[in-house]
Amino acid sequence: MVTNKEPIAPPPLELWGGIECTVNRVGDEYFDQLEWNGHAARLEDLDRFAMLGIQALRYPILWERIAPNGLEQADWTWADQRLERLRELEIRPIVGLIHHGSGPGYTSLVDPAFPEKLAEFADAVAHRYPWITHYTPVNEPLTTARFSGLYGHWYPHGREDFIFIRALLAQCRAIICSMQAIRQVNATAQLVQTEDLGKTFSTPLLAYQAEFENHRRWLSFDLLCGRVDARHPLWNYLQQAGIESAELEWFLEHPCPPDIVGVNHYITSDRFLDERLEWYPVDTHGGNGKHNYADVAAVRVCVEGKTSPEDLLHETWNRYQLPIAVTEVHLGCTREEQLRWLQEVWDAAQSVRQDGIAVRAVTVWSLLGAYDWNSLVTRSNGFYEPGVFDLRSPTPRSTALAEMIRYLSQNQPYPHPLLAVPGWWQRDDRFLHPPVSYAQQDAKLESQTHIKQRSRTIHHRLLSSVSSLPTISPSRPLLITGATGTLGQAFARICAVRGIPYVLASRKAMDITNSVSVHNMLSELNPWAVINAAGYVRVDDAEREPYVCWSTNAEGAAVLAKACLHREIALVTFSSDLVFDGSHNTPYLESSPVSPLNVYGHSKARSEEWVLAVHPYSLVIRTSAFFGPWDQHNFLTIALLTLSAGETFRTTEDTTVSPTYVPDLVNVTLDLLIDGECGIWHLANVGATTWAELARFTAKQAGLNAAHVQAHPNESLGWIAPRPVYSVLGSERATLLPTLDHAIHRYLHEKEVQGTNPMKKIAKREI
Repeated sequence: MVTNKEPIAPPPLELWGGIECTVNRVGDEYFDQLEWNGHAARLEDLDRFAMLGIQALRYPILWERIAPNGLEQADWTWADQRLERLRELEIRPIVGLIHHGSGPGYTSLVDPAFPEKLAEFADAVAHRYPWITHYTPVNEPLTTARFSGLYGHWYPHGREDFIFIRALLAQCRAIICSMQAIRQVNATAQLVQTEDLGKTFSTPLLAYQAEFENHRRWLSFDLLCGRVDARHPLWNYLQQAGIESAELEWFLEHPCPPDIVGVNHYITSDRFLDERLEWYPVDTHGGNGKHNYADVAAVRVCVEGKTSPEDLLHETWNRYQLPIAVTEVHLGCTREEQLRWLQEVWDAAQSVRQDGIAVRAVTVWSLLGAYDWNSLVTRSNGFYEPGVFDLRSPTPRSTALAEMIRYLSQNQPYPHPLLAVPGWWQRDDRFLHPPVSYAQQDAKLESQTHIKQRSRTIHHRLLSSVSSLPTISPSRPLLITGATGTLGQAFARICAVRGIPYVLASRKAMDITNSVSVHNMLSELNPWAVINAAGYVRVDDAEREPYVCWSTNAEGAAVLAKACLHREIALVTFSSDLVFDGSHNTPYLESSPVSPLNVYGHSKARSEEWVLAVHPYSLVIRTSAFFGPWDQHNFLTIALLTLSAGETFRTTEDTTVSPTYVPDLVNVTLDLLIDGECGIWHLANVGATTWAELARFTAKQAGLNAAHVQAHPNESLGWIAPRPVYSVLGSERATLLPTLDHAIHRYLHEKEVQGTNPMKKIAKREI
């Protein structure tokens, strides 16, 4: 009898999470992400993760942490508490035993006994937690072997093929031995094996090197699947490096294919090799002994960009025909780009499932962010990339990614208008090097002169005026007021670079003090948010015309807030350190009572009160003494131009402030807006200084004569409005801006890029 049965639908795409948990070794020093991100001491993080709706969590039960002095002295307390809490929360742990590590100090990646030692630890884990069903004994063995044995970044700091291969074979053998031990306890335990599968492209001359790299990227999976035999493209390479046939044949005799192939892929994982060294920075130069070439991120040079997530998933499936999970999705970038990257990978996974590819899950990586990956974790500099939670607050703060994950976990689209815009990796302004096409390698290359000119044009476009920056047709744009002001111009410039569609409105286009004008503009544009960068900023003049100042700063802001609330539009507006009277000698916090000394300060204090009363979900940014590279009217730019002309610069010696670098202020404000934050936030670069100290320090950094800075008491400068002698801004909500010293260095660098560095002017005059 024939029956028509409905095809069995695949299970829904799962959403997993992960914590950046690397414990790597550099020399004799261990770098521990769990200590840096504080998760080592925060059990309550697991409850935060559960609220996201994730089904599984890649979780570290790391050898170096549990048994640094051997299994007989292992301390399981930490693991016991966390794994039990995960069971209570009904989150499936995918347990990792080594994450970019080389094991405790009594072993290493080139220790012949490394596999058996890790397997012994794996056996102990399995016996203690027999209910665990998913394991990643070693994370990214090929990547770790490259960093440890080929590039010299991590212990044992090898720089040769033999050390690289020894480290790779040891890790792959350790995976197999560990899974054998685990399955003695739990026969159904599954191997979730991760690897970064970056692809290599090249010029025609270097096609042979790209082919080798592209064979090598699969090597860890090929070993585990028992595919590396005499017919394998890298068999001769492995033997020529000094590996005996018997050692490779062991993998043929003990295959351990992953139950789930874990695909990790980052936007800069794909590389492009180019022998034309003159087109690229020196720090990208390298070679293979036959040719010298630059090794750069493909997305920054290739017209086609990087490998798409769909293509990579298809490649992986076609090669292994095994279930797949995307086991790391993370982007260290601005918030909207993080959202776009997650959306692209999620959509790709859903799409290829329609083609019959067994993609099980997408993993949101770095739930707590990551530290010092800009130096490949070779230094401890505290460089932090936020993730789903931002750790720069007293307790981990949810970002927009958290809200997006809650939607995805329910298989609902996240309705943010910025997701309609392509990520930077898809836009033409991504090129940092002369664009080339790897799809047409056999075509005649563009002339060197033309490509160099194209590269200069692209670089100039990223740094030039707002009008020449790339524009994006908005659906629901961001509306920015204050078109002629420093802050409004800065927001427009940075929004263009970040791919945030915007409309920059002048007072003529929208008078914020006129409710009809505001209504008409909001009705016409239907913006998703408004940034109010308009305002009366002349502190001394405000004493002479208080009603004008009050009308714009307080009444106008309130009119705008009321109109935004009516349309459910997010609002950002700006306040000042001048709402304080200077009676403190420690930084003012968001909760500090206001007590302004002048008309301008009063107008800002009342603006805060009225805006939050009318629109409680508004974001009110208090900032201080901002300076930037794009206008000629801020304190630092005027000081440097005066000093570079050989003139004396007069300023005050008895006012202490916390200056704010405009690009930092704008970028962080945009992130907070996208995160949906509200209330009063203090944003200023970390550091307190007097105006005279600020001028002297910056002059020295610029190579100017700081002795020409003359410091005077406040009363001698002819100011009309009284000012607080101390108005440094601190924060009880988060410290989001870098240090003042760091900001000043970037300010001077940007001025130099623009060709407006005072040092250059002096040099030209002397010539």
